[in-house]
Amino acid sequence: MARGAGPGVRHLTVLYDADCPVCTRIRNWLTGQRQLVPLRLVPAASAEAWRRFPRLAHAETLREITVVGDSGQVWRGTDAFVVCLWALAEHRSKAEWLATPAGRPFARAAMNTAAAVRHAVRTNSEAESGEPACDDHCSAPR
Repeated sequence: MARGAGPGVRHLTVLYDADCPVCTRIRNWLTGQRQLVPLRLVPAASAEAWRRFPRLAHAETLREITVVGDSGQVWRGTDAFVVCLWALAEHRSKAEWLATPAGRPFARAAMNTAAAVRHAVRTNSEAESGEPACDDHCSAPR
């Protein structure tokens, strides 16, 4: 499982980009899953996110998935992806494997794929020529 997640975690808050169709689709998928640890889904950098987490770097939450635990733990990127899966009944065993050294490259690859799709979807909007539509809201895999 992702570092810091454990039996004492009562809920997780997932901050997602509400203006991103990929992020919104994933949000909807997460809400439809049976959750072992309740997930609270909050738009990143929203007034609610600022109220709940005033010390969080909110601009960063728009760039990559961020999950906050009820004890203040913060996971970003691949770790956030793994901890989200860990919270789900049907995917906990996968998450535990993805958190191992053997599984970590697969978790990273899944995140890179999601980032590439997100970038492609956001780039198809009305951006200035040569500029990504999502500017600093999303990043393509490097």
